[in-house]
Amino acid sequence: MEKTEMTGAEALVGTLADCGVTACFANPGTSEMNLVTALDKEPRIRSVLCLFEGVATGAADGFGRVSGEPAMTLLHLGAGYLNGGANIHNARRAHTPMINVIGDHATHHLRYDAPLTSNIIGLAGPNSNWIRSVDKVTDAGKLAAESYRSAFAGKRGPVSLLLPADSAWNEGGVRGDVPAKPVLKTVSDEAINVAVEKVKSATKPMILIHGDALSEEGLAVASRLHQGGVRVMTDTFVWKQARGAGRFAPDRMQYFAEGAMEDLEGTDLMLVAGTEQPVAFFAYPGRPSLLVPEGCELFSLGDRSINVTQCLESLADALGFSETAPVSERKKAEKPTGAMTPSTIGASLNRHMPSGSLVSDDGVTASMPCFLATRTAEPHDWMMLTGGAIGQGLPLAVGASVAAPDAKTICLTGDGAGMYTVQALWTMARESLNVVTIVIVNHSYRILNIELKRTGAGNPGPAAQNMLNLGSPEIDWVALAQAQGVTGENARSAEEFDEVLERAMTQKGPILIAAHLA
Repeated sequence: MEKTEMTGAEALVGTLADCGVTACFANPGTSEMNLVTALDKEPRIRSVLCLFEGVATGAADGFGRVSGEPAMTLLHLGAGYLNGGANIHNARRAHTPMINVIGDHATHHLRYDAPLTSNIIGLAGPNSNWIRSVDKVTDAGKLAAESYRSAFAGKRGPVSLLLPADSAWNEGGVRGDVPAKPVLKTVSDEAINVAVEKVKSATKPMILIHGDALSEEGLAVASRLHQGGVRVMTDTFVWKQARGAGRFAPDRMQYFAEGAMEDLEGTDLMLVAGTEQPVAFFAYPGRPSLLVPEGCELFSLGDRSINVTQCLESLADALGFSETAPVSERKKAEKPTGAMTPSTIGASLNRHMPSGSLVSDDGVTASMPCFLATRTAEPHDWMMLTGGAIGQGLPLAVGASVAAPDAKTICLTGDGAGMYTVQALWTMARESLNVVTIVIVNHSYRILNIELKRTGAGNPGPAAQNMLNLGSPEIDWVALAQAQGVTGENARSAEEFDEVLERAMTQKGPILIAAHLA
């Protein structure tokens, strides 16, 4: 391609478009105005306005998980980056490719320490797999191309590219050359052979998998190990897993340490492929942090930088395991009746979720019954809160729906988690996204009520209880949705929820259901 002179902002945006970036989730400010006009001239990138940076970064995570390509975010200096930081953290734990473009003050202005000046490299660096600043306009295209390549390098994940305002507005930029994507590493024959010998000498072996092995194809390969006697498990929270009828359903590592240790009792070999050794989410008095039973050998075949499906196939071939395990068959749940519970919500999802649905799960304590109930639902993909920072569900659904507009995207969120990024509803309405949001209303940070007891913090008095209570005043979710242009309905019984959900699944555009638990 002939390289023509342009502004630094135009070179950066044009290069990312050349690389295949097709979406930008933005909350821009003054220092990003040249990037805004550059995006206006680039029809290959869909620009999506978000009213809070945490929505923009969560949406980029959802887009990357579904499309396999990084989205671009547009963030306003260090403060904007920090506003989006929680969902960048979640994306890093999901190993989602994401390119965070952060506007900065003009280089000559930094010495005056204006109010929005901050050490952006210092703030963004720890959560970025790669970070650079375009301090010369001539480097804008080259560094944009490098940012794209770096989003796929190693374990994959978010990268950050700073664009000072003068590098954005000055002319002299040129587009960078489109780089080759780094490929996932192949596990060596030597490592496979070691694993084979360990499996053969174990009495109760298992393998913990993540990454590309959670695709329909990867799970089919994993099922060969299951059928051969190796227990297959996933991490507690996964980036995206193919589920439902026709897909092999592996076991899932339990959340609470004592439950996980009981479930793993007797396991004498734990292989790890595409993830890390399992650890408890938090430390508790008298409970283990590392979730590996005493006497169990731990052997890693590689982290998220490996081709996990290829690794599992090589292992199954070497063990002589050729038969695949039986898969889940479609089994429609009976219509639930009575009081609304997470289990009745799950039953309704089983009944009405269409094939090809995408689920963004930020439902915290209500999620597990929904997850279990949908094992025999129509084929779908389930995306979880990998980094533990709640407030991901609504933004993740935005990005997922932008990436796959014809699919029905379902957001499961709690009333506490949903309030972190409620502005995402406005973006759903503005972009006419095909999202059904289910807010599970219990007027409480219920997970914290559980953790209060587990940490041994003592009996909660009125002040402690009030810190965990969301019911005074009660949040009107239907009014919140309607104020942002989203249709909203309340459901207060299992029958009412089932009927509302059935209607929602046949309609286009964003809909919110406030599911009030009994």
